[in-house]
Amino acid sequence: MVPELEDITDVLQEYRSSAETVKEILLSNLVTFGEVPAPTFGERRRVEEVQHVFIDSGLQNCSIDDLDNGMAILPGAQGERNLLLIAHADTMFSEKVDHTISLQPDRAVGPGVADNSLGLAVLATLPQLLEAANIRIKDNLILLTPTRGLDKGNLEGLRFFLKHNRLPISAGICVEGAQLGRLSFSCIGMLRGEIVCSVPEEYDWTKFGATNAIVSLNEVINRILEVSLPTRPRTKIVLGRIEGGTSVNSVPTEARLQFEIRSESARIIESVSREIDAIITETASHSGAQIHWAVFARRRPTGIPFSHPLVRATTRIMESLNVTPRIAPSTSELSTVLGHHIPAVTVGITRVERLNRADEAALIEPVFTGLAQLLAILKAIDDGLCHEKR
Repeated sequence: MVPELEDITDVLQEYRSSAETVKEILLSNLVTFGEVPAPTFGERRRVEEVQHVFIDSGLQNCSIDDLDNGMAILPGAQGERNLLLIAHADTMFSEKVDHTISLQPDRAVGPGVADNSLGLAVLATLPQLLEAANIRIKDNLILLTPTRGLDKGNLEGLRFFLKHNRLPISAGICVEGAQLGRLSFSCIGMLRGEIVCSVPEEYDWTKFGATNAIVSLNEVINRILEVSLPTRPRTKIVLGRIEGGTSVNSVPTEARLQFEIRSESARIIESVSREIDAIITETASHSGAQIHWAVFARRRPTGIPFSHPLVRATTRIMESLNVTPRIAPSTSELSTVLGHHIPAVTVGITRVERLNRADEAALIEPVFTGLAQLLAILKAIDDGLCHEKR
């Protein structure tokens, strides 16, 4: 009998109940991974901790590659196809931050607990979760914990893996701790850069137009905010982080701004970047400051349509769990997977408070709904319900 999606949605509450039985294992993995600092370019120790759990679970091909990506394979009953599950290993917090994870009755609190220690814990707990739900997957599951995903990492870990991978991959799921209801199946174009403004300490403050690094950078920012952006294709400039100066009584000699240009059009991104380059050149010429900028990450617009069977199945599964899909384009791992012509989605596991703060909190009760969602998507793909008809 040909499987139908209703066969899966009808047992979602059973999947949720099964997820509750692995709660202690999941939370143990969450604390183990989350208390190991893993800033971008410094993820090795955390990846090793995940590998220990993979090995203890009897997974195959457990390995760490040259860029510290961790991988393991959960063999399928037939193994004719390969499904890629991804949870990035890095967080935005440095080793200097206290990484203690506090487990409270209704939540786990700590830096990066949801982004993305929970995602890693879900991958590491997947063998026990499938067993608890009595699900025997036919496809091989490739569990990947890529590095260098955030900030200046530019998804180098995942790019490296996909470049050297020799296993054909039929579909992919990117697992993020936050937020339950997230559904991404397309990626907006993006250029991420940094503008650095510096004024030499021997700068002649008596000359006309004398300035400092913060003032000059502020002029650049004001000019950027005046750049005309189209409403279609949707485009925006995100001024994400600014820093400068050393103390209140010292003239700031350096200031920097990290920003992103996001657009549905790669052409628009290039046009806006040229405008910013002209702004920087002109501001530097009349202020006497040294201003330069560098691009450290790019994404091209890509995606699969809303009508794709994987997207439609994921949407129906969420709605059957009374989860409202929040559809939004991604700029993370999904872009690289889709760029390799692999149909994929990004989903979140739980509701999160104070995301990307040191006291980030992942709520525990919604996790079981998120896990039921993941099991159902896996089963739908495994049953051939998410593949486009050729």
